[in-house]
Amino acid sequence: MTEAHLRSRGDGDGSKRDLTYPPLPEALVVPVYDNHTHMEIADGGDGALDYREHLGRASSVGVRGVVQVGTDLATSQWSASIAAREPRVLAAVALHPNEAPALQEQGLLDEHLAGIEALAALPRVRAIGETGLDFFRTGDDGRDAQVRSFEEHIRIAKEHDLALTIHDRDAHDAVVEVLDRVGAPERTVFHCFSGGPDLARLCAERGWYMSFAGTVTFKNAAPLREALLVAPRRLIMIETDAPFLTPTPYRGRPNAPYLIPLTLRSMAETLGTDPSMLAAQIASNTELVYGAWDAEPVTVDE
Repeated sequence: MTEAHLRSRGDGDGSKRDLTYPPLPEALVVPVYDNHTHMEIADGGDGALDYREHLGRASSVGVRGVVQVGTDLATSQWSASIAAREPRVLAAVALHPNEAPALQEQGLLDEHLAGIEALAALPRVRAIGETGLDFFRTGDDGRDAQVRSFEEHIRIAKEHDLALTIHDRDAHDAVVEVLDRVGAPERTVFHCFSGGPDLARLCAERGWYMSFAGTVTFKNAAPLREALLVAPRRLIMIETDAPFLTPTPYRGRPNAPYLIPLTLRSMAETLGTDPSMLAAQIASNTELVYGAWDAEPVTVDE
């Protein structure tokens, strides 16, 4: 039996934030997918939801499936295991860029990359991610390891014909440089898109997908909304990055896939379009990137 969670959010940080889950939003008429979530992370204190509870709530409001995303070898294995037994889950597997410097220093980076490549061969693993570059937490001395890890993840994605899920924090130019130099996979997604309209135009030119999270609802996120207006509808996706980045008006409380409708309706308002029309477009885009959720059977044994 797979453990309900592998880690908890903010262990030992002394956080005083509200740990209660927000109420269920009004259900979507046209269902969508949460294309980036971390159900292995416990949030919500003693009331933390396990993956079955997350999926049940999501289904009840029109979120028909999720992509469960790994950030190291253990969470990637967990993600692949859940996807193998749960029809509403597909998996993405990778070593987060912030993991790469320590792994290289320990002489373990190649071994862990090999573990990710083994998982990439599993039928319900549909993406390599989240990978990329993060210059917010990693200094100059760790950047070479991040770049090498990123390049290897790109290779794995292309050799296995999988989507690539990009983590890009304070590293827009460097991420684009690597993708252009090495060659981006056919289906490349900028997870939790954090650029402004200039990066959105560049992504549009190259056919890269832009996935918007709850941040697009924040009052101080005008550049994100400008980027959303620039992005072609055929390249827009949606995610929670749960348990982080809970959309307005519940910012700071635990996030979960069932809160996707809040972000989608905010995006529709920014775009001046009907939420159902936007949901239909996003659902189609998501299936083009990851394939159908029911294309490969799940196992039934726990």
